[in-house]
Amino acid sequence: MTTTRRTLLRVTAGLALAPSIVRAQGSAGAAWPNKPITIVVNFPAGGLTDGIARAFGQHVQQATGQQVMIDNKPGASGNIGAAQVARAPADGYTFLHSVSSTLVQNRVMFKTLGFDPDKDLTIISGTSSGVLPVVVHKSLPPEVKDLKSFIEYAKGKKINFGSWALGSSAHIFAQALNEKYGLTMEVVTYKGEAPMWQDMGAGSLQAAMGSPQAMNALLLKGDVRPIVAPSRVRYVKLPDVSTSVEQGFTDPSFTVRGWLALAAPAATPKEIVKKMSDLWVGAADSEPGKKMMDGFGLTEKPLNHEEVMKDYEVLKATVIPRLVALGLKPE
Repeated sequence: MTTTRRTLLRVTAGLALAPSIVRAQGSAGAAWPNKPITIVVNFPAGGLTDGIARAFGQHVQQATGQQVMIDNKPGASGNIGAAQVARAPADGYTFLHSVSSTLVQNRVMFKTLGFDPDKDLTIISGTSSGVLPVVVHKSLPPEVKDLKSFIEYAKGKKINFGSWALGSSAHIFAQALNEKYGLTMEVVTYKGEAPMWQDMGAGSLQAAMGSPQAMNALLLKGDVRPIVAPSRVRYVKLPDVSTSVEQGFTDPSFTVRGWLALAAPAATPKEIVKKMSDLWVGAADSEPGKKMMDGFGLTEKPLNHEEVMKDYEVLKATVIPRLVALGLKPE
């Protein structure tokens, strides 16, 4: 067989390229994950969103053998961190851990988000945010012990009501009280729970709503006292605090509904979405997950990818009209 010089060059070139082709195919087909994972938390350290991300992330790290890093990126009621993840490569190594209000309420509360919640992100799993009690500062009279007495006390007075983010459940709750009962409370917005509870302890706020674990130090010291659980069930660690409905407040604005969302860039491969969803749901039964869930009094298991995407549509259909009806203006 005769081999021309041109043929020999083609064969030689092909052999030279073969190792790089094999390496590329091996990389593309490598099992996920094969390098560290970053979870961007779009609120400061110290609150429920951060705590769950760290505990569940520890389980993911133990299960996969890959480091899971938590990167706190607070600001603009969660929009800054969410936009960062929306722009990240959709390769399964960058995730967002947020509250559902970032993906739902913020589209009403802000003129621009820097990302499209529906087009730029897919939700991997949803963890119930549990019961978020409303508490008042110890400086308020002891007669203020439930929602009805709080409303009566607040009429005509300067009341600062703390909210961990613009458009959050706390914001909706306080604004609904203003609208329905003629109150003039000032809703003070923070970049997460930690700074809000600092101000509450200092007496700058008269009322606030948030996760029991984040406010726990204030509860133990007696700096705050709970007056209502704006939820479908009572908080297991505060069994004497009745729900809004039990106190006679049946308007949906006074019953909080939402979850913590683990999300990823929308184009993330489906098989990675499924694997991470399974890991995140399973994290609730891990040792660090159980400890965190118990600490926050959470009893509901996380929703998987399919379940949370269905509930996402329900949440949008429920909450967005409620915000519009309250007349909250976008910033």
